[in-house]
Amino acid sequence: MIHRIASLSDQRVADYAHVGNPAWLLDHGLFVAEGRLVVRRLLEMDRFPVQSLLVTPAAVAALGSALSAGRHRELPVYVCEQEVLNELAGFNFHRGCLALAKRPLDSVPLDRFAGAHRLLALEGVGNPDNVGGLFRVAAAFSAGGVLLDLRSGDPLYRKAIRTSMGAALRVPFTTSRAWLDDLRCLQRSGTKLVALTPDPAATTLQAFASTIAAEQPLALMLGAEEPGLTPAAREAADARVRIPISPDVDSLNVVVAAGIALATLQRP
Repeated sequence: MIHRIASLSDQRVADYAHVGNPAWLLDHGLFVAEGRLVVRRLLEMDRFPVQSLLVTPAAVAALGSALSAGRHRELPVYVCEQEVLNELAGFNFHRGCLALAKRPLDSVPLDRFAGAHRLLALEGVGNPDNVGGLFRVAAAFSAGGVLLDLRSGDPLYRKAIRTSMGAALRVPFTTSRAWLDDLRCLQRSGTKLVALTPDPAATTLQAFASTIAAEQPLALMLGAEEPGLTPAAREAADARVRIPISPDVDSLNVVVAAGIALATLQRP
């Protein structure tokens, strides 16, 4: 349902004044999707209830087919000029398309990941660009989900969703209060834990790949770029694996490393 908005005093769009405040959004059980591509992907799935859209005239025209779907015909769509959107959002928002959606009340249960062919397990990966990039490679290589520890970034943070190109809306994930314990639980159910590390003493990725059965479930454990995985995480792993790189380079970006590992460990 289309509504024209001409003034920032319109209380129907008051929540959009908080799109730059992740703590407020979290407290209110909401997250923000931005940009036409990401908002379209949000509208095309049923995973997250959409509360409303705030868009420019050009954006609402571009989203026409997604908005005409039966379940979205009554969705409040607030249309304003670009200048109004910038002022309301509090920053120069050139993409002209915002959506507010509701966070899930419950986490994805751990048993959802049991037996998944490939998982990503993130420890202390706080940078939203890296979190979003990891979801993007997880989607690209059909990983079954992402398990994050409490120190890792929020996959539903606006920047992480944007960097993931909407993959954070599609790939199942859970943030674990007991990350290592949950990984050990998956380990007992048959998932092999693989710690990615630049340690020169670790097994090379190619050598490790040659020993793994095609259907073996794997959880690739990834840490932040400088500290890497904690000693406890490395100790819990069934294998410690490195990607051979030039000795002049300390390490790879975590997103690049995950992409290389997932591509190498695909089913033949």
